[in-house]
Formats: sequence, structure tokens, C-alpha cells
Amino acid sequence: MADFDPEKFEDKYANYFTELQRAYKNAFETMNERFDSELVHAIDQQVLNESEPFYEDGGFRIELPDDPADRVTAIVVDDGKIEATLDRYVEEIEGELRSVFGLNDGDEPKV
Repeated sequence: MADFDPEKFEDKYANYFTELQRAYKNAFETMNERFDSELVHAIDQQVLNESEPFYEDGGFRIELPDDPADRVTAIVVDDGKIEATLDRYVEEIEGELRSVFGLNDGDEPKV
């Protein structure tokens, strides 16, 4: 687990690339075990590949590209199912980011 510095997270790919990869990979594995693996894979490859993690106001958030449900073209699925699965996937990534960086809900990083 890396010591987390919010200021260093502004240049996250230079400072925390390995940790980001681990969080996304852990989230993918969890989602793949619990949900339709084809849908999870499509979301991973067609939506989350262009997502951007941010640390703001004491928490992580994932910014998604515009019209994420429209990007899922690898399989035919109802938009509602895509959105529900994507929402859960984003929650999983945010939780994994907290875990990888050793931050529990409400914990403030040491600066």
C-alpha cells in the first residue's frame, strides 16, 4: 500500500500508476465473478477504458465518458442493465481505490 498524497494524485499516472492498475483489476475481478461476464468485459473495454479517477473532497470519484450506455456495442443489453451494472462497477472501483490507498470512509490522508 502506497502512502497517499492528494497533491501527488493530481499527476496520478506518474505517481500511482501501479496502484491504479491494481484497483481497477481488483474491481474487474470482483465484478466478473458476480455479474454477467460479457457485460462486465464490454463495460471495462468500451467505457472504463476512457474513465478518469479523481480524488476530491476526501473521496474518490470516477468520471465516465459521455453517453456510457451508448458505448457498449459488443453485446446487446438493455440500457437499464448496463447503467445498473456500470453504477455498481464504479462503486467497486472507488472502494478498491480506498482500499489500495489505505483510506477508509471518512479517513483523511496524511499530508
